[in-house]
Amino acid sequence: MAAKVMVSLDEYLRTSYEGLDREYVDGEILERALPNNLHSRTQWRIAGIFFALSKTHSLHGRTEMRSRVAETRVRIPDVSIFAGQEPSDPVPAQPPLIAIEITSPGDRLTETLEKLEEYRLWGVAHVWLVNPESRNLYVYTTGLVEVSSFQIPELSIEIPGAEIFG
Repeated sequence: MAAKVMVSLDEYLRTSYEGLDREYVDGEILERALPNNLHSRTQWRIAGIFFALSKTHSLHGRTEMRSRVAETRVRIPDVSIFAGQEPSDPVPAQPPLIAIEITSPGDRLTETLEKLEEYRLWGVAHVWLVNPESRNLYVYTTGLVEVSSFQIPELSIEIPGAEIFG
C-alpha cells in the first residue's frame, strides 16, 4: 500500500488540477467522481432555476467552486447559492445559504454524507442532495429526508422536483 502524501492548504490552494478539481481534507487531496450527462444536465437545470430567481431575489449562484468549510477542509459543492452580498473571496470561508450535491454514478454514500454533514456544521442553512438517476430529492439536517420539493421558507420559494428533472 502506498503512503499518502500530505499537502499543505496553501499548496493545495495554489495548485490547478487537470480535469475535475480536487477537494482538500486534512492535508489529503481527494478526487471526485466524474459526472455523467445526467448529472451535468441536472446541474445546468438547477443553475438556471436560481439564475431566474436571482432576477427577483438577492441570490448569487456558483457551480463547482472551492469552499473552505473548515480550517483544514475545502469542498466543492456542485451548486452553491449565496443570499445578500455576492461572495468575493476566491475560496469563500462564509457559508452559502444553500449547498447542493448532485449524485454521480461513482459517488459513495458514506463520503457524500460526510460532505453534507460538513456543510451543515459550516453553517449552511439548506443542504440538499439531488439524485438524477432515481429522480429523488433529499434535505440533509442530521440525516437525509426525502422530499418532493425544496423549500426556502425565508424567501417563500418552493422548487418542485418536476422543475429540476423536467
